[in-house]
Amino acid sequence: MPVLTRLIPSPVVVDIRPGALDDLAGVLADQRISASGKLAIAISGGSGAALRERLAPALPGASWYEVGGGTLDDAIKLADGMKSGHYDAVVGLGGGKIIDCAKFAAARIGLPLVAVATNLSHDGLCSPVATLDNDAGRGSYGVPNPIAVVIDLDIIREAPVRFVRSGIGDALSNISAVADWELSHRETGEGIDGLAAAMARQAGEAVLRHPGGVGDDDFLQVLAEGLVLTGISMSVAGDSRPASGACHEINHAFDLLFPKRAASHGEQCGLGAAFAMHLRGAHEDAGFMAEVLRRHGLPVLPSEIGFTAEEFVQVVEFAPQTRPGRYTILEHLDLSTDQIRDAFADYAKAIGS
Repeated sequence: MPVLTRLIPSPVVVDIRPGALDDLAGVLADQRISASGKLAIAISGGSGAALRERLAPALPGASWYEVGGGTLDDAIKLADGMKSGHYDAVVGLGGGKIIDCAKFAAARIGLPLVAVATNLSHDGLCSPVATLDNDAGRGSYGVPNPIAVVIDLDIIREAPVRFVRSGIGDALSNISAVADWELSHRETGEGIDGLAAAMARQAGEAVLRHPGGVGDDDFLQVLAEGLVLTGISMSVAGDSRPASGACHEINHAFDLLFPKRAASHGEQCGLGAAFAMHLRGAHEDAGFMAEVLRRHGLPVLPSEIGFTAEEFVQVVEFAPQTRPGRYTILEHLDLSTDQIRDAFADYAKAIGS
C-alpha cells in the first residue's frame, strides 16, 4: 500500500530563541544554504548598520546591501545589484520592508532567501508573498518561502513595542479569517484546505489564550512561532486565505481611504477581526478578543486610532471592494450604511468604551 502524502513548502531551519543571532553564521553554513559562505545580505540604512558591525566578522564572505525603503523599485534595484555576485543565498536582515524587498530580489535572481527578522510586526516574515509599494499604491507579489527563518528574541525585545503589538493583532485576526473561509465554503462552495485552516487558527488561538505579555520571552516565542506558522499556512493553501478575511478587507480600506492617517497593519487587522466576529454573531468570542487586544495595548474602537464612528462606517462599507471575489461576513451580510452604523453601535456598546 503506497503512502500518499503531500510535500509542504516550509523552511529547512526555524530558529526562534534568545541569542539566536549569535549562531547565524552556523545556520548559513548549512550545506543546503551556503557551503561557500558567499552571501548577499540586505539591511536597512539605519538599524542595520549596528547589526552589520556585530555580524560581519563571522561572515567574511558576505556582501552587504543597504535597502532604501519598501518599494518595488527598491526591490528591483536590490536584485540588480546582487545578480552579478554569484551568491549562494540572499539574507534579509531587518523588519518587514527589508525582508519583503529581499524576498522579491531573491526570487528575481533565483536564489534562496533566509529571513532574519528584527521585529514581529506581521505574518509576512515566512509567507510566500512580498508586499511592496508601487506606482498604483501597494502590490502583493508571489515569491518562494524562505529557506530559513531566524528570530532572536533579544533583538525583538529591543525593537519598539508597537511592532510586537502589531504582530499580535495580525496573529489574532487569523481566527476571524478562518471563520470567513469556512463561511465561504458553506455558502459558495469555495474549497477549503483543512491543514492550512488548522495551522492558521491554532497560531491565532495560541496567541489569544497565552497569559503572558509583550515583554515575556515565553509570549514572544509563541507569537513568533504563530507568525511563522501563519506564513506556512498560506503556502499550504497557495493563497492568503487562511490569514485574510473581513479583517484584512477592513485594514485595506483604512489604507486606501485614509492613507495619511492609517494606523499599523496589525492594529487595523485586530480591530477589524473583533468587529467581524461581532458581525457573525460570535459576541462572546468578539468580547474575549477585544479584551485580549486591550490587555496588549491594541485598539478595539476606531476612536483609539483617531477615527470617528462615521469614518469607520465608511471603511466597512468600502472594505469588500478591496478584495473583489473574496467572500467574507461583509459580503455575506451585505449591510446597508444604516445597518453598518447600527451594527457598530451594538459592537461598541457590547465591548464597552
